Amino acid sequence: MTRHGGVVLYWRPLCSYCMRLRFGLLFTRLRYGRSFTRVNIWKDPDAAAFVRSVADGNETVPTVTVAGRPMVNPSLRQLLHAAREHGA
Repeated sequence: MTRHGGVVLYWRPLCSYCMRLRFGLLFTRLRYGRSFTRVNIWKDPDAAAFVRSVADGNETVPTVTVAGRPMVNPSLRQLLHAAREHGA
């Protein structure tokens, strides 16, 4: 259930890991012009189901898709590497 071919961050409120990754992505967007989409899994049941489908049945966030490829709880470094590799 990926939204499109770019970078999609699946998150939920009060998740410190999500906030850390989101701030890293915001800095990256300002510095390099990379954009991303945020999806709150508490407000989007389909997004929550997608996260469970790629995270062994758990709602592990942050979960990110890069060009449609899921990554569960990636570091900013892993995410940026995947985005460069897949042109997202």
